[in-house]
Amino acid sequence: MPKRVLTGTVVSDKADKTVVVSVERRVKHPLYGKIIKRSKKYHAHDSENAFHTGEIVRIEECAPVSKLKTWTVLDRLGVAAAAEIEIADPETSAPTKTPEAAPAKPAKASKGKGKAKAEDVAEADA
Repeated sequence: MPKRVLTGTVVSDKADKTVVVSVERRVKHPLYGKIIKRSKKYHAHDSENAFHTGEIVRIEECAPVSKLKTWTVLDRLGVAAAAEIEIADPETSAPTKTPEAAPAKPAKASKGKGKAKAEDVAEADA
């Protein structure tokens, strides 16, 4: 009987010689007929710790390596997308506003609705 081969994305590579691969499949809902996504995670053996999070890999069924690992990684299909991190120079970055440089906000005038404040009453009496 041929071994099953699945394609998925590595979601974790924290364990030694093990990667967790998420395999997504699309199925038709039995009642509503809408196409929905179903995913399942598989623990796969990675003997050289060569695969990292975000990469698209192919995994193949194998004899049990441990309690959870019954798959082995065959090869890499796609490379993980590396995010570029730019560190701006402090001289070229925009200056930050300090609280002293911010203009003072004017006090709000009362609209006349509700109870009058003691200051408003004192001004009216004078």
